[in-house]
Amino acid sequence: MGAPSAWAQTPAENKQIPPAAAQPQVRQLTLREAFELAWSRQPEARSQDVRQEAASAARSAASSWTVEPPALELLGKSDRMGSNNGSREYEVGVAIPLWLPGERSRSGDLAEAASKALDSRFLAAKLRVTELVRERWWNYYRTEAELALAKERQANARKLADDVARRFKAGDLSRADQHQADGLLAQADATLAEAQGNRDVALNALRSLLGKAGLTPDVQALVLEPMPDSKALNEPANHPALVELMDRATVAWRAAELASVRTRANPELLIATTRTRVETGAATDQTYTLGIRFPFGGGPRAEARRATARAEALDAESSAELERSRIVAAIESAQAQILAAQGRFTAAEKRARFARESQGFFEKSFRLGETDLPTRLRIELEATEAERQLARARIDVAAAISSLRQSLGLLPE
Repeated sequence: MGAPSAWAQTPAENKQIPPAAAQPQVRQLTLREAFELAWSRQPEARSQDVRQEAASAARSAASSWTVEPPALELLGKSDRMGSNNGSREYEVGVAIPLWLPGERSRSGDLAEAASKALDSRFLAAKLRVTELVRERWWNYYRTEAELALAKERQANARKLADDVARRFKAGDLSRADQHQADGLLAQADATLAEAQGNRDVALNALRSLLGKAGLTPDVQALVLEPMPDSKALNEPANHPALVELMDRATVAWRAAELASVRTRANPELLIATTRTRVETGAATDQTYTLGIRFPFGGGPRAEARRATARAEALDAESSAELERSRIVAAIESAQAQILAAQGRFTAAEKRARFARESQGFFEKSFRLGETDLPTRLRIELEATEAERQLARARIDVAAAISSLRQSLGLLPE
């Protein structure tokens, strides 16, 4: 008897419907496409362009000549409201906020660091989404394989039950044998129902990330992600989660440096002209004003800003050290999982081959009356379990490689 297919089609795909009608309902997709769909629905993805525009505007503001746009001042004075008689005084001036010493350069450094941290934040967010997609993706593959094997087991159990019923009627087997065969079929039906439910739950969990009810992973062929090269294994410092924390620390230190020079409010340069008339008919005098407004120091408020920025920097650096240790441990664990999964797959492949051969031998001997039913049922169950382990081991290898790529911070390809 041939080996059961681990990638059998789902019930919806088995229906005989025209391809043109089926295409809009179910479309096969890859892991990369699943990730892109899931990422497009994330809040970070939807706000990415706007946040990048804000970062670009912050860099432009840090490179301007003034800390804030200039302000226009208009002032009018009169000793007789509602009349053109008496004294008049009109003043027009411009107040120009000035940078504090060192503030402009440090503001530029902070804007650049914030822009870089924004990019690393998005990449780290993509990696977190990828982890969830990969987890649900391979869980769906496992449940799909279980469903395919459950269908195959049910078909074999039904065939065996029909054979036993025929031989019972012919008087070759007893009613107890028929009950055993019918019991095996009932067990196969229950297993199929459970596998169907597990597959539907896994598929719905995956689709909840994608937002597309008509999309289904392509389980007709198991496609492994590329194995990471040795260079990627030796460079955990480039991991997006670690880079995000280091960039956050850099932003905090730049903010602390900026706070160290912002010890007071920004001074203002005032340039104004005043036109004055003492009384009606008198000549108009014009004067000019050049002044500067220089606030006192910020005191405890400025020190609070500096201390807060330093604390955030230290928090981010400490988190980065912990994250580095976690990443190294995750990489080592993922490598060990690959070796273990490959070993299990090799062993499961041998067991399944032997089980298939034994299944064929005992099926033939049972038809010839050389083997009793209990032995036939035992061999059938062993063959089913062997195929189940092989299908799961095959998926475990693919999932282990995917887990290694995840631990290295690599997105699906």
